[in-house]
Amino acid sequence: MGLLPDVARSLSVTIPQAGYLVSGYAMGVVIGAPTVAMATAGMPRKTALLALMALFTIGNIGCALAPDYWLLMVARIVTAFAHGAFFGIGAVVASNLVPREQRTQAISLMFAGLTLANVLGVPFGTALGQAAGWRAAFWAVVAIGFIAFLAITRFVPSGMPGTRGGLAKEFRALGRWPVLLPMLISTIASVSMFSLFTYITPLLEEVTGLTPHGVTGALLAIGVGLTIGNLIGGRLADRNLLSTIIGAFICLVIVLGALALVVHMALPTLVLLILWGGIAFALVSPLQIWVVDAATDAPNLASTLNQGAFNLGNATGAWIGGVALNAGMHYGQLPLLAALVATVGLGLTLSSFIDPRILPAQISPAE
Repeated sequence: MGLLPDVARSLSVTIPQAGYLVSGYAMGVVIGAPTVAMATAGMPRKTALLALMALFTIGNIGCALAPDYWLLMVARIVTAFAHGAFFGIGAVVASNLVPREQRTQAISLMFAGLTLANVLGVPFGTALGQAAGWRAAFWAVVAIGFIAFLAITRFVPSGMPGTRGGLAKEFRALGRWPVLLPMLISTIASVSMFSLFTYITPLLEEVTGLTPHGVTGALLAIGVGLTIGNLIGGRLADRNLLSTIIGAFICLVIVLGALALVVHMALPTLVLLILWGGIAFALVSPLQIWVVDAATDAPNLASTLNQGAFNLGNATGAWIGGVALNAGMHYGQLPLLAALVATVGLGLTLSSFIDPRILPAQISPAE
């Protein structure tokens, strides 16, 4: 995201067109999540994680070498095929390694890798891309992929089997509204975040008036907020899942509304963006464990498909933001668009109180 202007200039496309590379990756996750989940269902969990990390690394080599926009899009989609299944399987593995009352914290710790990608990867990838060209950032990801493959080999325990038959039963289990509702909320939360986050660099440069180096620092600070919010969200959700989700959506709407009012001022904008990132990522692991708990008879597939739902939101958010900009909306108005979408997520969450049967017993309001 931090390299969108550089990619756009290099490949002779507009910034919204470059933003569709984010959408393409996210849609690759959406399509790849169920496909790869089925292909890896029978594998031991560690073997599946290793295979997915290898695919991710190979795909990023393709991104680094892509000579034009469309081949870069294809490489991004290939890379994305590993993403949904990796996080889906990883979340279930993490939750099975700890006592029940610490499961959301375990998932948030695994997702801390995703938030560290924002703390380190987005700002330093942006800085590296600005200094050595955007392809250098992809080569750095390739190197990290090799390190991650070795880390999985060394640290992830063996002996966790895959699914032995019953995939059809798992898919049937996912058709229930109590499972689909938290997936839909995950999608909406992601639409809200990425309708703004995809275009954060031009917003900070053109509206707030930061220099490219200032944007790098701002992205680093936002990444810190993402990491802290993710970990706090996991802790709070282990105490009361629904209260955490509802409270996060309410805070999200308030912070985004305030951001739209002060987006021309550097310091208030930075403070609110840090809060926004923390609140947005405080939703990730609670929504993931809600899906897993709702689909007790299909946890691996549900966890993987929720990653697809989250990335469907990434793609939709980037697309909606691009459509709004092309229709005449200014970068400074994107926080209002994100707040409107977050309000929809809040409404859907509150709708779970209408029918008590929607909520698994372990996450009922009386927990």
